[in-house]
Amino acid sequence: MLQTDNCARKWASFLMLLTLTSSTVGKSQTYPTYGPEKPVTIIGLTTDAMEPFISPDGNYLFYNNLNDGINTKLFYASRINDSTFNYVGELNGTNQPSSLQLDAVAGLDTSNNFYWVSLRDYPLEFDNLFHGTFDSGNVTSIGRLHGDFYIYSPGWLLMDHGISFNGQLLYFNNARFDGDNCPGPCETRIGVAQMENDSTFMMLSNSTQIMESVNDTNYKNYAPAVTKDELELYYTRFLKGPISANSIAEICVVVRNSPTDVFSEPVVLFSENILTSFAEAPTLTTDKQIMYYHKKVGGVYKIMMRTRDQSTGIANYTTRYPEIIITPNPMQDKSIIEFYNALNKSYSLYLYDQQGRNVRAYLNISTDQVEIYRNNLSPGIYIVQLRLDNEMISSRKLIVK
Repeated sequence: MLQTDNCARKWASFLMLLTLTSSTVGKSQTYPTYGPEKPVTIIGLTTDAMEPFISPDGNYLFYNNLNDGINTKLFYASRINDSTFNYVGELNGTNQPSSLQLDAVAGLDTSNNFYWVSLRDYPLEFDNLFHGTFDSGNVTSIGRLHGDFYIYSPGWLLMDHGISFNGQLLYFNNARFDGDNCPGPCETRIGVAQMENDSTFMMLSNSTQIMESVNDTNYKNYAPAVTKDELELYYTRFLKGPISANSIAEICVVVRNSPTDVFSEPVVLFSENILTSFAEAPTLTTDKQIMYYHKKVGGVYKIMMRTRDQSTGIANYTTRYPEIIITPNPMQDKSIIEFYNALNKSYSLYLYDQQGRNVRAYLNISTDQVEIYRNNLSPGIYIVQLRLDNEMISSRKLIVK
């Protein structure tokens, strides 16, 4: 049993957490949940399939082959049913005929404005997001998309994007690459820009505030996808630092009450080991009932799907997942990790340093708190992750003085 002062501190921390949660999300906004994974069949497909995008009408599934940046092209398939598509072929008009190229990451709005990432002429040309008009498997009237959302500095490029249903907002993803020092992007930024005209988007003045919870600098955040109502944003993230056997990629969601609000703190929907399975790049159907994404299966990237959980409804974050409270934080000699709303299950707690290395592990936890002692922990920022069945369900920063 906790002592009286411990209980007072515990409930004070919990009330503070509820205050922060309600001020960010609002009482009416809830987080979606999704059911078990199911493979998607693309009849006639013979290559890897990555970066899926489902068209607003649901009739086409766009994707690119292996994202190696050398011979990456855009393809599409036509819908037979939710989990079965028929391979059609390359997406005419988007792919370059030359070698050493990348054309990838499709997006389409309800007016058939098509967007994709291309590295043609990069770095002579930094504006590497392209647009055109999609019609029955062809993209015409092609041009570069311009705006103030690019970062004109060596190594930076527009890595990913998500276009809103009506085409008025672009959720862009800048990323800096340095192959000698970073696995994948070294750093990322997700923001939002508004259409000025057919070929120009300009950043919203409050883009930084809207995306503040998404752009956690401890992670590499990318592959944004926004729902039709613009109340849910999905994306992928993994911890900065070297990739190891324990490194994971997480598909996350943030929510809000109206399209003008800032987004909430993220919830991890599910996660996969980077080296073995690496699930990433979600895309949602217009009705939000199906999420498609790609995943490595037996060394080959394939499209997978999950259906929105209707049996339990859409669960509120603060009641579905245990929350982590860390006191004191920053840590001096020790900190107590306490759990709220914990289900009657056995959890595991992991502590990662800024390089993504697992430095502590507490397995099969059945109590409502864990004490972490400083011992040999060096000063710095750590990530505490709570896991259930190998999926991360809550995380917090821990500062060690």
